[in-house]
Amino acid sequence: MHPGEVAAQTPDKPAYIMHDSGMRVTYAELEATANQGAHLFRVHGLKRGDHIAILLENHLRFFQIAWAAQRAGLYYTTISWRLQQEEVKYIVKDCGAKLLVTSKPRQEIVAPLVDELAGVTRYMLDGSIDGFESWEDAIAAQPTHMIDDAAEGAVMLYSSGTTGYPKGIKHALPQIEYGAIEDNTAALLWGLTDESIYLSPAPLYHSAPLRYCTQFQRLGATVVVMERFDAEQALV
Repeated sequence: MHPGEVAAQTPDKPAYIMHDSGMRVTYAELEATANQGAHLFRVHGLKRGDHIAILLENHLRFFQIAWAAQRAGLYYTTISWRLQQEEVKYIVKDCGAKLLVTSKPRQEIVAPLVDELAGVTRYMLDGSIDGFESWEDAIAAQPTHMIDDAAEGAVMLYSSGTTGYPKGIKHALPQIEYGAIEDNTAALLWGLTDESIYLSPAPLYHSAPLRYCTQFQRLGATVVVMERFDAEQALV
């Protein structure tokens, strides 16, 4: 399955809720914005097997961008927003990203990298600075229907780099149509159903939170994302 199939059945159901702000994104909204992102990738000439990078905090639009890349058949690397300039530059270049999406709060890290990432298309959320275009404005001009050549992409994450620079872990792209992935791990281990609610307190750039959240969304559950971990809030 994929979020579009869930949206067709229950369009107003929350795909995810931001814990602190209470902002909700329905499956219909997730599907529409992910489709717009996928169309934008095609406008920039990105094709199956190409790569993008995402440098974001636990942001309202994080899943929209990830799902846009997933359905466009792209590799996407999520980068820790805690890294420094040289580390971010290294990962963006090493993974071969043709496009980078970040946010205004990350401007101190990315602004000095504009010249060094001259060959990378650069977008920013929540405003823009020199060298970056507005992601919100760009996708607003794109259609909300599925791209014609949708196919499964894959996340490409980096190790901690305990022996030098971080190491990218790149798996072969699934040779299947978009939505044909069958991963019932969560259902088998925890009895996940489309009525489940999953609390995600961890940074979405990490492997487990990202994979668990998107797996729950494939099956139509609701994810609650904590913008930052707070033990007292988690108990409320």
